[in-house]
Amino acid sequence: MVTFINNRKAHFNYNVEDTYEAGIELLGTEVKSIKNGSGNINSAFCIIRGGEAYIVGMNIPPYQPHNIDLGYDPERTRRLLLSKKEIKKLSEKDDIKGLTLVPLSLYSKGRHIKVSIAVARGKKEFDKRDVIKKRESDREIRREFKGN
Repeated sequence: MVTFINNRKAHFNYNVEDTYEAGIELLGTEVKSIKNGSGNINSAFCIIRGGEAYIVGMNIPPYQPHNIDLGYDPERTRRLLLSKKEIKKLSEKDDIKGLTLVPLSLYSKGRHIKVSIAVARGKKEFDKRDVIKKRESDREIRREFKGN
């Protein structure tokens, strides 16, 4: 299992409550681009419309920038491949106020590319400050022990 793209800000901005694994519908050049390591899911989120799940705001640049279709949109909405039961569960959780669906990472599983989706609750500003303070204090403690 090789991870191609990580959403590093997701755990800082959200409290992750539940995770799901979904397939993603991609074009061939998008698969090559992701396997090359280019792409961005930091501003992406998932929506459920008409009994189907989609990922919005994921940017996958073209694999060969000088050799692409004229109508290629790197930020197009891509369909997620989930079972009806999973879509129903996610839809119910998405309707709860304060919860959102956030992609955590894109990775390979066998020959397929999967996306890890989290049901998450947004953190408040003071929660983020507490995380930063804890990180800074841990860094100071490690620095002190390393110096001795």
